[in-house]
Amino acid sequence: MPDLIGTILWPIKWVIEAILVSFHTALDLLGLDPAAGLTWVLSIVGLVLVVRAALIPIFVRQIKSQRRMLEVAPQLKKIQDKYKGKKDQFSREAMSRETMALYKDTGTNPLASCLPLLIQMPIFFSLFSVLNEAKPQADGSYREGVGLLSQELSEQFGSSSLFGIAPLRLSIQSALEVGNTVVVIIALVMVVIMTASQFITQLQIMSKNQSPEMKASPTYKQQRILLYILPLVFAFSGFAFPIGVMFYWLTSNIWTMVQQFIVIRNMPTPGSEAAFARETRLAKKRQRRGVTVTEVDAPAAIEEPKKPQRVQPVSKNRAKKQTGNKK
Repeated sequence: MPDLIGTILWPIKWVIEAILVSFHTALDLLGLDPAAGLTWVLSIVGLVLVVRAALIPIFVRQIKSQRRMLEVAPQLKKIQDKYKGKKDQFSREAMSRETMALYKDTGTNPLASCLPLLIQMPIFFSLFSVLNEAKPQADGSYREGVGLLSQELSEQFGSSSLFGIAPLRLSIQSALEVGNTVVVIIALVMVVIMTASQFITQLQIMSKNQSPEMKASPTYKQQRILLYILPLVFAFSGFAFPIGVMFYWLTSNIWTMVQQFIVIRNMPTPGSEAAFARETRLAKKRQRRGVTVTEVDAPAAIEEPKKPQRVQPVSKNRAKKQTGNKK
């Protein structure tokens, strides 16, 4: 199994090392100390920006899938009401078949909202593997990576420390073993920020970007559960992950929070509180410009009627000629 996982992660690790080394080289050219922990942290931040920018098309697909889930929510509610109170195996199987058929016919996927997170997990674990392998071996030497991370860069990465006192390879667990309280404090602060950012992201989705139909669906109940479970996952996972990996996680969480805020503000779910707030903002902007809603929504209704053209006076001789021509 470890060999299989290593084989699957190998190409991802190669790409991660290439991005890390590219940003590290660029920062080195800008005058930063190549062996400093800050340089490697900024390289990790650059890695996050590249990865999350590449995931924007998938995020757009996620938004579209959520819109389709909104459309099928009433039909899904009918299926649930149909089998409400029926707990026998036949009814459960029938409900499952009808639900899956509905998803297939409408082209919806309830797991699409988890797709960006699922895609990031291999990247996250690959970075964890890269940082975990960039540490001194039994003979004191450092092992090179699978791609552009040479033995020299691996030694710089594995031995780098933030501000010279917080090694990036240490986690809360390993820091407690060696007595490095600075790493423990930094890691705990990062865990609190990560947990808070994840909670805020989920909360703004549920409180502002849900229509009444979505709040009545089982998907909403699942999101409410995730609202409290995911922060706990961050809290417990932060105990074992090196702070170098946690910088990736923290930056990614902040990106998600800002991205979700922009989407909810500008592309809210129809019928949600955010959609009502957006319409209110647009109405106020029209009022400030001196344009009424009627003028914007129905411009054809306020067009002025065309005035009849003025008839030019015609002399008697000319009128006779025109009459003769018509005959």
